Amino acid sequence: MPFNGSEGGQISLSKAIELTTAYRTANPGKTLGIFLGSSILKKLLDQPESQGIRFYFGLDGETSQLVAVSADSNEDDLYSDGYIIADEGRPSPPDSGQLNVLNS
Repeated sequence: MPFNGSEGGQISLSKAIELTTAYRTANPGKTLGIFLGSSILKKLLDQPESQGIRFYFGLDGETSQLVAVSADSNEDDLYSDGYIIADEGRPSPPDSGQLNVLNS
């Protein structure tokens, strides 16, 4: 089914707590999340033909990474010349902010 830019949806806080708690339980001591700033996300979304962003999980040694790439309506990643791919987000921990129901 082609992408149209409306994929994904809101979830409740209770569902987010359920999901993040299950992840933390299954992956003790691992990276809990990755922060990518609005500037790079906007650049990805503003690329020609972009219908949204696909996130890939990666590893740099033992450190979890998040690779973000624009995708078009055909569900294809946009990575040819002239397109950007994002990484180098800020891992949580250590950049976690205050402890809350999603990260502790």
